[in-house]
Amino acid sequence: QGQLVESGGGLVQAGDSLTLSCAGSGRSFSTNAMGWFRQASGKEREFVAAISWNGRSVYYSDSVKDRFIISKDDTRTTVYLQLNSLKPEDTAVYYCAASRTSGYTNSAGTNLDFWGKGTLVTVTS
Repeated sequence: QGQLVESGGGLVQAGDSLTLSCAGSGRSFSTNAMGWFRQASGKEREFVAAISWNGRSVYYSDSVKDRFIISKDDTRTTVYLQLNSLKPEDTAVYYCAASRTSGYTNSAGTNLDFWGKGTLVTVTS
């Protein structure tokens, strides 16, 4: 079955940038839609961004649109989330997710059903 492994989280200041990475371990997700969600302390997990298997379709939540960029590498095995102009309210555990069965997703990533363990991003003011 494999797993998704996130990396790149850390402590940054408001206005800084950070890039998160997610890759499959034990299997490739090169033909799967992938995305990112986040969960702040005391809040529900929320959709952040998603990308189709070939990178041609991308989706963002309104709260990160124009600041975050989702992408895949040329081998399509790693998905990145570039976080720009970070704000304290972006502080959360960021989870990578993939669709088990589809190369495509939608604007809320509702079919992304395979999860990583998350990486913490903390933004200080």
